[in-house]
Amino acid sequence: MISILHTADWHLGKRLGSLTRIDEQKTVLSEICEIADSNNVDVVVIAGDIFDTTNPPTEAIELLYSTLKNLSKKGTRPVIVIAGNHDSPDRIEAPNPLARDNGIIFIGNPKSTYYTETSDTSFSIRQSHESFIEIELKSGELLRIITAPFANELRLKEAFMVDKDTEFITYMTNYWNTLAQTYCDNKGVNILVGHHLCLPIGETSVIEPEDEKPIQAISTLLPPASIPKQIHYVALGHLHKFQYVYHNPPIIYSGSPLAYSFAEAMQKKYVVIAQIEPNNKAIVNAIELHTPKILIKKTCTSTNEAIEWLLQNQDKYVELTIESDTYMTPAEVKHLHQTHNGIIAIIPIVSVTKQENIETIIPSFSKPIDDLFEEYFMSKNNGQKPSNEIKRMFKRILAQEN
Repeated sequence: MISILHTADWHLGKRLGSLTRIDEQKTVLSEICEIADSNNVDVVVIAGDIFDTTNPPTEAIELLYSTLKNLSKKGTRPVIVIAGNHDSPDRIEAPNPLARDNGIIFIGNPKSTYYTETSDTSFSIRQSHESFIEIELKSGELLRIITAPFANELRLKEAFMVDKDTEFITYMTNYWNTLAQTYCDNKGVNILVGHHLCLPIGETSVIEPEDEKPIQAISTLLPPASIPKQIHYVALGHLHKFQYVYHNPPIIYSGSPLAYSFAEAMQKKYVVIAQIEPNNKAIVNAIELHTPKILIKKTCTSTNEAIEWLLQNQDKYVELTIESDTYMTPAEVKHLHQTHNGIIAIIPIVSVTKQENIETIIPSFSKPIDDLFEEYFMSKNNGQKPSNEIKRMFKRILAQEN
């Protein structure tokens, strides 16, 4: 039996608003290393979107390399990393000459052929082909991997020299089936690792993560039927929520280890461990991560209510909505931020009940300008009078103009 830890969508270097997440990323990746060790997994696969940008900051690159070194246990555990739509394929593959001695395999391009010779590792690369690697573990067990890093449909057609009139799903289905028939017999464990959108049965579209570079418009939605019958497990990246696409074989998105937008508010985060024997169905176990900081959307009806709630929830990132019948003052906004340093956004919603018979205000220009401003404000806000703070701001602006 081969035990495989599946994770994806680390997005190293990504920020939440103006806040850096690098310390959180260090903590959660350390937890993933501990899970790999405590469950004695044989292999780790990371299904794309390693970085958040194609030109990541130095601290993100250093965090990746230190984490992969820990996961590989000095070459005793193979770690397979593929590129996602946020990654530069060439940057992902660049460390291979050094990484291979540490048991780390980077695959950036859809037709990459991996170098078969390794040293100082307890496993060996038995053979490699375009989009395929066969690994013999220290135990003698064989793991076959079809690699499918992200590339949009145009780049895939260029890589595979597909005629422009060829139906792409048909081509990829045939291509993967040819690889499986050639290399994936029943004497080993066969998996596919990809960064694509796979269409769940009965669905016509896939909802991609908010704040994520969408790939649905530029990449084909692959149906589960495109997966060869020899494959025991499909490890996917791109969608940030853990989810099954299909059960036989398991086609699974592990999800991201952190919530990266408020569309992921209150989501639990996981890594997946699949235990697989040749000729048997994979045993899948999703393990919840406990270190990620929760994102939450909170609605209050006053700043006092918000402050009371914020004081009791200091360990969360917050998108705060204030629904009231008065406008928030700058002092109130400042007080909220002083109460909680994890407020990412404050959304004020002023709910003024419209009066059906509000008389049309006809300004008299003989009035003082302060009164004219108040009448104008009320005419634009359903009769709501400006607060004293707004009046003082108007006077300051008027003084500057004069």
